[in-house]
Amino acid sequence: MTKLDPDASVQDEQFAANADETKDEAKVDQAVEKHAGTEQGEVEAPKAPVKKKKEKVQEPSSENQIDQPQIIEEQSVDLPDIAKIELPEVDYSGYSKTELVETLALIIENRAPAEIRGDIDRIKSLFYKKLRAESEERKTKFLESGGKLEEYKIFVDPLDHRVKELFDKYREKKTDYSKIQEAEKYENLKKKYDIIDKIKDLVNREESINKTFHEFRELQNEWHALGVVPQSALKDLWENYHHNVEIFYDYIKINKELRDLDLKKNLELKLRLCEKAEELLLEPNPINAFRLLQDFHNQWREIGPVPSETKNEIWERFKEATSKINKRHHEYFEKQKDDQRKNLEAKMALCEKVEEINLQELKNFRDFDDKAEEVVELQKMWRTLGFAPKKQNNKVYQRFREACDAFFEKKRSFYADNKETQQTNLQMKTELCIQAESLQESTDWKNASDSLIKLQKEWREVGPVPRKQSEKIWKRFRKACDHFFNRKAEHFASLDTSYEDNLKAKEAIIHELENFDSGNEVKAAFERLKEIQRNWTEIGFVPFNMKEDITNRYRIALNKQFDKLKIGEDDKNILKYRTKLDNLKANPKASRKVRNEREKFFTKIKQLESDIVLWENNIGFFAKSSKADNMIREVEEKIENAKKMIKILEEKVKMIDQSGLDD
Repeated sequence: MTKLDPDASVQDEQFAANADETKDEAKVDQAVEKHAGTEQGEVEAPKAPVKKKKEKVQEPSSENQIDQPQIIEEQSVDLPDIAKIELPEVDYSGYSKTELVETLALIIENRAPAEIRGDIDRIKSLFYKKLRAESEERKTKFLESGGKLEEYKIFVDPLDHRVKELFDKYREKKTDYSKIQEAEKYENLKKKYDIIDKIKDLVNREESINKTFHEFRELQNEWHALGVVPQSALKDLWENYHHNVEIFYDYIKINKELRDLDLKKNLELKLRLCEKAEELLLEPNPINAFRLLQDFHNQWREIGPVPSETKNEIWERFKEATSKINKRHHEYFEKQKDDQRKNLEAKMALCEKVEEINLQELKNFRDFDDKAEEVVELQKMWRTLGFAPKKQNNKVYQRFREACDAFFEKKRSFYADNKETQQTNLQMKTELCIQAESLQESTDWKNASDSLIKLQKEWREVGPVPRKQSEKIWKRFRKACDHFFNRKAEHFASLDTSYEDNLKAKEAIIHELENFDSGNEVKAAFERLKEIQRNWTEIGFVPFNMKEDITNRYRIALNKQFDKLKIGEDDKNILKYRTKLDNLKANPKASRKVRNEREKFFTKIKQLESDIVLWENNIGFFAKSSKADNMIREVEEKIENAKKMIKILEEKVKMIDQSGLDD
């Protein structure tokens, strides 16, 4: 939209229309006299006082008193009648890293810094996205090939260094460009004051009003064609300009009807700016709202005066919206500062925790592995935190990074110094493999099972072996054990005998459970139910086609009696699991399933123990906050529940070991 010239756009159009209709200078003068409502002799230049360039207007218009400190030093002047053409953005998504770097070098070398900011940002984003993707792929391949996370070393891409050099060059060019722009602002300021002097001089002319007015129009066009000026001189410049424009309008005595029409149009434009500013209060992003507001202020300056009776009212409305937007902008950054301070405190606490770990004396592989897991958890917590204040952000990150690097370097050194111990452990585990392989074809199911269980316990007691042999030696041992236990399961599954007596005995137990009377002594009833469980366990197999039905009936009847007793849920859980194990004894293939379940219980116990350590550490962090009581109570409740679950799982593991089902 082409903006109207302040003070004179409507008048200019009217005079231009009159000029087209007249054939000579006399007729033009008559047309001007008609609009001015005066005789030619009455339009001589009045002896209006001419103010010096830097002199302040005696009574400045309140609508021009814009809150300057709230506006950053950026000015936007729309050039009249010049179309603004926006070129489509270049799509760099298909470029390789090398092509992105080459393109970056070309545009920095050959184009102005102000034209390529969007291209710079998009190329930078795509380049580092590809760089991260390659880094993750390289890291994944390293881990899949057997490497450990703490031994992984980041590859430094030479193109990354080249990109940083280009960004340095871009910043230098941008700095030079800014200096040139600043010099141009002062040159524009000088030219605009020259134009004001020429407008002052118009009131001293003795030529026709029409010619004088067209000279005035040309000066206005020249004014708007000039670029931005220094922010510090902006208010004084516009006050001088508007003051002398108003003197000129008084001089040529434009018809009041045309003057009022121009003022009305200016009022409409400023009302629209007020509405736009008020709409910015609904903008969710305070930064975007603040930037748009600056543009509205620049447009406000460009618009000429409004009727005097609405001048203060319209300005107060615009100023009120401005104040609210500025307040939101200020509050937004204050909140950011507060969040960043909290993030800094949390990050400092994490640094101290890792540094504390580094001071501890770790003597064996288990200690290092446990602490490594703890450091990794602290790193995960670090990634959940936002930015710290800009001045401290890089510094605290460097501190945390150095502390983590120091720990893992200490761990690597320990493992390197204990290679001999790992080789000894490898020899011990190799011997266990040989013993397991010697038993894998045995048909002495009981003794062989006991021997293999003993070997498995010995295996868990042996320390770590060199990383390259760890997976291979474990698979060898596991293969021998699985081979034997699979053969054992198949053997018992192939037995074909009649178990009618066992079926009758188990039906009698079910009948006993269905008619069980717990009485008033809960403890006595509890012990009687446990005795019934033991009796059930001692009974052998039943016919295969009846196994599932009889087992389900027993489980339902037993659980029903347990539910009637007023005992804790944990005890019920354990007793019901004992029933499950008793039922599995009727399944020849159950041993493998039980072994897998036993391993899951162990894994869950380790996870819960690790969680307890992490939660207890978190309580130490939360204790520094005065508002963390509720959070601490929640964490303590989690810790208590985890400890109860560990006891239940340990009891279940004990029952598995006693049942012999993991043989």
